Amino acid sequence: MSAYAYSVLAIIGINVMLAVSLNLITGFCGQFSLGHAAFYGAGAYAAAFFAADGAPVALALLAGIVVASLLGIVVGFASLRLRHDFLAVTTIGVSFLFVGFVRKQPWLGAEMGISRIPSSGLGSEGNALLILACALTTIAFSLYVHRSWMGFGFRAVGDDEDTARSIGISVTAYKLVAFTMGTAIAGLAGGLYAYFTQFIVPDSFGFIVSVMLMAMVVIGGTGSTLGVVAAAIILTLLPEMFRFMNDYRLLVFGGLLVLVMRFAPGGLAGIGRAAAARARKR
Repeated sequence: MSAYAYSVLAIIGINVMLAVSLNLITGFCGQFSLGHAAFYGAGAYAAAFFAADGAPVALALLAGIVVASLLGIVVGFASLRLRHDFLAVTTIGVSFLFVGFVRKQPWLGAEMGISRIPSSGLGSEGNALLILACALTTIAFSLYVHRSWMGFGFRAVGDDEDTARSIGISVTAYKLVAFTMGTAIAGLAGGLYAYFTQFIVPDSFGFIVSVMLMAMVVIGGTGSTLGVVAAAIILTLLPEMFRFMNDYRLLVFGGLLVLVMRFAPGGLAGIGRAAAARARKR
């Protein structure tokens, strides 16, 4: 395949990881986060910083995971007293704070970003295959969690926190675990993105990225791993197939969200379930 094809596959893999990681927080545990790009950026900057200082690839990626998950734990503690709209507004603030912070830090490249990120040594093909392997692992992990006792706890917390407490479920623990797992995966995606592009700037992790990721979760079907994966692939390929959409991305994603919420609240997963039910009746 061409270098362009490998780059598209890599971006698809990264977006799948980000969308699935957000689904762990929002779809499974019901914590509405509109600042997921901040954790993605934290992982990218941490990995880029260590990589630029000569750290091996594995250590740099681990640094991205750790920094993003620590930030996720902080936001997770904030979520303990916040619900729904208030949590969404708080996470939006986290996104803006992150971008504002890195823009003012000379050691992080400020407005110019970090451009001296060394190559991973895998080449374009190797990078794409590594990202796809991580994306497949993320999907498998999400499917496992959804079917496990932890997934049951997440769904109980997402459905009704007070009822979950009444049956002995630790809402605090589950919220923190959801944020930690979701943000750790986002941090890994950020580190992979840093090695893939070898150049990162603050605007790559702005609010529009968070909106795009939330669109993938809602359009795919909140709580459905496979639906979210399908939406991530479709919404990544659409701008590639229709270049004019890059200038109207927010408009397109916003329009799709409105249409899905109005005509198909269950997203692609809901449409698939309805089609399967009709097929069984026939």
